[in-house]
Amino acid sequence: MSERLSERDNAIVNCIFNPNLPIGESIDCSEELKDEETLPEDQEITRKMEIEAVNLAEKGNLTGALKIINDAIEIASNRPSLYNNRAQILQYLRNFEDAFEDVTKAIQLCSDKHKKTLSLAYCQRGILHKIFEKIDLAREDFETSAKMGNKFARKQLVELNPYAALCNQMLRQVMDKLK
Repeated sequence: MSERLSERDNAIVNCIFNPNLPIGESIDCSEELKDEETLPEDQEITRKMEIEAVNLAEKGNLTGALKIINDAIEIASNRPSLYNNRAQILQYLRNFEDAFEDVTKAIQLCSDKHKKTLSLAYCQRGILHKIFEKIDLAREDFETSAKMGNKFARKQLVELNPYAALCNQMLRQVMDKLK
């Protein structure tokens, strides 16, 4: 659809869907974010441990997932995705303070090789800021994540902006009537 719109129309649509970004700045989601980290051989096992922990957490075994992710962090304490995933598990356990520390550590450890983890960590920290009712800080983290292409972060920005939410609701109603 955007290929048929003029540059000006694209800018207007972008302002509607990304109300907290500066005018003229768009979010390019064409590139799928990936982590491109290379691990030393002795730390390679932590990838498998991380996957196992995530699978356990998805099945509801949070205690088992936490133990495995803690063991992985002991082996590779420099891997940001481990801290980001442990923060997620800690959130499920409602341990928000420790989750905040872990997600902040993940952000600090990220480099250019960790684009996906960085985007997810900023988004997750934004959620934690919302829980702590620090809306301005939440908005900053969601904006950072949204600029990286995180769609969930963009939705959170709209929720934090009541005018944008109202505008989007009206636009959806118009688009529904056009169908």
